[in-house]
Amino acid sequence: MELKAIEQEQEKVKSGADFPKYVQAIKELGVAEFVTYVSNSHTLYSGHNGHQLSSKAQYEPLVVAAVGNKKKFRKYLKMHQAGQTDYLSFCRHCAETGIDRWIVNLSLMTCTYYDQKHQLVLTEPIPNSE
Repeated sequence: MELKAIEQEQEKVKSGADFPKYVQAIKELGVAEFVTYVSNSHTLYSGHNGHQLSSKAQYEPLVVAAVGNKKKFRKYLKMHQAGQTDYLSFCRHCAETGIDRWIVNLSLMTCTYYDQKHQLVLTEPIPNSE
């Protein structure tokens, strides 16, 4: 598991529609789980045997709303998954609707979204990349 290889896979992602292929690719690189923080998109990658890597901030900090809006977030998420928004737009939508971070578990193939109070907002299965 190396950050450069993960970042190369990340560059192939143009929208949420590409996310399942990205997840499969980094799983093959040895990533077991990752946490992405909406405020600046820095990500903590965890591999097997406790190996961890951290990416740098990807953009200027966003202010995450203290009060969430789950219904609006789900609408934005569906748009992103359908390929209608790019990554930065999705992160702005997350911040606007109170999403603080998401955790992707590559064993369970789930993506779980949390607010600033560490409360679970939504867990979704990651579709098969085929």
